[in-house]
Amino acid sequence: MRSSPRSLASCISILLAFGTAGAQTVPMGDAALGRTLFQQNCALCHASGVSGMPQGGQGPVLAGVVGRPAGSVASFGYTKALAASHITWDAATLDRFLAGPAILVPGTAMPVPVPDPIARRDIIAFLGTLGPIAPPEQRLNPSDLTRVPTAGDWQNDAPGNRHRVRVEDLPAPFATKSAGNSPHVVDQPAGAVLSVPAGFQVKFFASDPAAPRLLRTAPNGDIFIADTHSGQIRVLRTVDGAETPAEDSVFATGLKGPFGIAFYPRGADPQWVYVANLNSVVRFPYHNGDLVASGPAETVVPRLADSTGGHSTRDVAFSLDGQRMFISVGSGSNVAEGLPTKSPEEVRDWESTHGLGAAWGYEANRADVLVTDPEGHAALRPLATGIRNAVGIAVQPGTGDLWASVNERDALGDDLVPDYVTRVREGGYYGWPWYYMGNHEDPRHAGERPDLAGKAIIPDVPEQSHSASLQMTFYPADASGPAAFPAEYRGDIFVAFHGSWNRTGRTGGKIVRVLLKDGVATGEYEDFLTGWVVDDGHVWGRPVGVTVAHDGALLVTEDGNDTIWRVSYVGGGKPPSKPGLTLTTTGFADSSIIPAQYTQNAATAPISPELEWVNVPANTVSFALIMHDPDAAPKHHSEDNLHWMAFNIPGTARSLAENVPALAALPDGTIQTKNIHGTVGYLGPGAGAAGPYHHYTWELYALDIKLDLTADATRADVLKAMDGHVLGKGILTGRFHR
Repeated sequence: MRSSPRSLASCISILLAFGTAGAQTVPMGDAALGRTLFQQNCALCHASGVSGMPQGGQGPVLAGVVGRPAGSVASFGYTKALAASHITWDAATLDRFLAGPAILVPGTAMPVPVPDPIARRDIIAFLGTLGPIAPPEQRLNPSDLTRVPTAGDWQNDAPGNRHRVRVEDLPAPFATKSAGNSPHVVDQPAGAVLSVPAGFQVKFFASDPAAPRLLRTAPNGDIFIADTHSGQIRVLRTVDGAETPAEDSVFATGLKGPFGIAFYPRGADPQWVYVANLNSVVRFPYHNGDLVASGPAETVVPRLADSTGGHSTRDVAFSLDGQRMFISVGSGSNVAEGLPTKSPEEVRDWESTHGLGAAWGYEANRADVLVTDPEGHAALRPLATGIRNAVGIAVQPGTGDLWASVNERDALGDDLVPDYVTRVREGGYYGWPWYYMGNHEDPRHAGERPDLAGKAIIPDVPEQSHSASLQMTFYPADASGPAAFPAEYRGDIFVAFHGSWNRTGRTGGKIVRVLLKDGVATGEYEDFLTGWVVDDGHVWGRPVGVTVAHDGALLVTEDGNDTIWRVSYVGGGKPPSKPGLTLTTTGFADSSIIPAQYTQNAATAPISPELEWVNVPANTVSFALIMHDPDAAPKHHSEDNLHWMAFNIPGTARSLAENVPALAALPDGTIQTKNIHGTVGYLGPGAGAAGPYHHYTWELYALDIKLDLTADATRADVLKAMDGHVLGKGILTGRFHR
């Protein structure tokens, strides 16, 4: 018997909200219990309009849902399936939808059913108490949004653009308002194309009306795809070099929220296909080439956690030695709202079996990467904790390290908290829900866990906040075939960014390449496949999955318009020629917005960005550096708005440190000259507010001589002296206006 009595007030409010017919169709539930269930299972995505409850924004607001036509909140980007469903929400339709979202509305993005009929009644009872609230302010034109452009905005996306998120530069919590900006998915606009680096080609590969999510390549080259919402696994058979699949088959059906797929044992002849469901791991007998499962699902792990609400993706991977099975389980909430309090002694007891920083209550065994053996015999335990939602995991070839692609928390502002890709250290704690990015305390849990201060690991590659980092894959070092990528891509990581909803300016919606050097992350990632974003309010694709095909092509799923794309290298099968002198900075990506500290908007005097250069030509004796604003009208005779100039930088130098002031101890022999303001040294960008951005350029010249000039030299003098002696030139560009 249920112990919580149903109040008369709840019954009356439900009857008023549902009407007599609805009340007769579905037995009445307990609204008070429903509120608790809603908070634990639904509030991650949906706002209720009730003060004091979490107000998620990934899904539509549910205040006033009873009696409302489906897909009718104008400010939310619904799936096409739900918008065209012609459903009006009452008790009966809500009960059918919650029992099986994809059964009532095939193609819906609603990921988690509520199988318990009593729990459904209680949630529906709570929904019946929610009256309508004033609709959010409508965005008639995304270009009218008033915001400060940042380096993370989609306008700065282009193949080859590099990004580095510095933990020390993170803004304070709530520096900007928490935005509700879910994208509206539209058809591919006329003239819209996807972009990839030079030498590559991207083409449409296939469509999947069941919304393709994660995908993985079988040893024989077949492509296995998780159709999560329809509960099935599909297989595409493709021939090397083919631009469309040769066969399309359903491998298995009747699964409960399948996402992760793995083949076991590792190697050329697996015997099982493992599938990570919403709250279990199952496996199917498999032989190379099977397009349909040859036997029923066998349950390996019957239960991953006590709760299933909130994040619904589970991934699975095996250690290189085949002895361990890793399973990622995302959190049930944004930031463990309403978690019961434990005493320090109770916390220590809990952590002794669940790991450092592990959450409890409805978050038990959530926000973790779990580990057991491939048969599921060993007790399921946390490998690492505080990982809010490791949507994709992968074992690095060669090292055996487990890596994860992680969605971090929301509602702290446009540029908090960074998502990330990282090695997963056994026994490591990554911060959620009390801390983030090391020792940054979440203000919503201020003072609750001082014992965890300084214990959270900073991930290897922080990513732009709200990118929604999903599946990841390592590009094989031994990839071969007609579409195989050049050598410099081998061993790096490709990651799908689904795109933002909790950010004023759209970010994400692209495929990025995480750069590794000798198998270790450099902290940088670069854009690889871009072009799905139309503007701040609209997209025509939302990337989810990435895998490398047998022929070396990269296959990408997106679940906005339910398509699969193929990226191949078409540069003749040979790596491109060695690039020339390349100038970069860790302060911002090439062609992106210049951060304020390097400009005349700085709180104090602007500092110069750190500069690095590679691919230095042989026989380089010295370097000359010129920074100027070619977009501005010329001033001071012919100096072309010179902001910084230095020459006779030694040919052995490969970098200049950040914050080089005038007349400081630069590399021996370096000479700085006057800038446009008549001062010696660096002058930050300071373009006027009117008109378009100015494109400031840093030009680095490799020379075969030293320049016989003094600090009084003008730009014209330097250019004349360099004539005939330039071995190479590197250019870095940044955009700025006040």
